[in-house]
Formats: sequence, C-alpha cells, structure tokens
Amino acid sequence: MPEQTPPTPNVEPLTRFQILIAMGVTAVVLLLVSRLWLVFDTSVTMLPLQWSGAAVLWGIGVGLGITGASAIAYRLWPAYRQSAEFYLELVIRPLALPDLIWLGLLPGMSEELLFRGVMLPAIGFTWSGLIISSLCFGVLHFSGSQQWSYVIWATVIGLLLGYSALATGNLLVPIVAHITTNFISSLFWKLQRSEPQPR
Repeated sequence: MPEQTPPTPNVEPLTRFQILIAMGVTAVVLLLVSRLWLVFDTSVTMLPLQWSGAAVLWGIGVGLGITGASAIAYRLWPAYRQSAEFYLELVIRPLALPDLIWLGLLPGMSEELLFRGVMLPAIGFTWSGLIISSLCFGVLHFSGSQQWSYVIWATVIGLLLGYSALATGNLLVPIVAHITTNFISSLFWKLQRSEPQPR
C-alpha cells in the first residue's frame, strides 16, 4: 500500500514574524510563571544549573537519543506522524534556517526551567513528581483533539527529560537535550522539504 502524504494543517498559515513573536511571548510567559512560582512558594528550591562539559555531553547524548526515538515513532506510528506533520507544517515551514536556533533555545530553556527546574522540585523528586510534571509538559503541547498522539509523545519526552534531571541533579542536562532535539529535528525536516534552487 503506498504511503499517504499527511494532510497539511487546516488552519490559517502563520507568518514567520507571527511564529517568532509567539515563540518569544511563550518563552517569556513560562519564565514569568517559573519566577512567580519561586516567589510565592518559598519552600521550592530550583533544580541547580551547573555548567560542565560532562553535563553538556550528557545533554547532547540524551537529545540525540530522543531525536532518534522520535524518528522511529514518526515512521511506525501513523497518528504521531500526522500530528507531528501538522505541527511542523504550521510552525517550521514559514521559518528561515537561522530561526531554528531560536526554536531550539527559547522552548529548550523556558520549558525546562518551568517543568524540570521548578515544577519537579515543587511536586517532589519522586516517581509521582516525575509523572505529574511530564503530564503537564505533554498537555502544554496540546493543539486540538486530533493531535492527541503528539501530547502522548510529548509526555514520554517529558519523562525522559525529567529522568535526566533526576539522575544528574543538573538542569543543564535536560536544557541541552531539549535544545538539541528541537534544533536537529526541525533542521532535518526543513532540509528534506527545502525546494531545489533553480539553475
């Protein structure tokens, strides 16, 4: 049976400028939520962010593992492939290649600060804390009832990122992992769909 092309998003396409603004605003909102959480709940101690070469390498390794797992899920799970294509068409297609750096950095830093840096310690460094913070992370990626598989996958990714934070005790590891997987996944998708230049 021939492989079907996933449908394009049935929504008004966004411009590059709108997407960049939305990414920036979302990052600022998540950073503010993180900061306010720490201000109003003084019992919470943020997961430390400690710079080291080993943490960066661990983060890159985890990010590459997540990227590989996402590629496998994309090929084997049609519902996830359709959800991922919806998101990628909507968000990645209008962006220029240099914009993908911001797509890696802004969500990677702001989402990890909130979900692994503040929420996980607030709930507790336990399996239940890991699961609840990962479910919240998954719900953040909800974009409609047709995209439920993307929420499930984001929850799984949240579990992996959260576990990397628990295992290392260093917020830098999930931040680098998140940046790595966002950047590499979007770059590969963008390059595969770039139109050939006329000769």
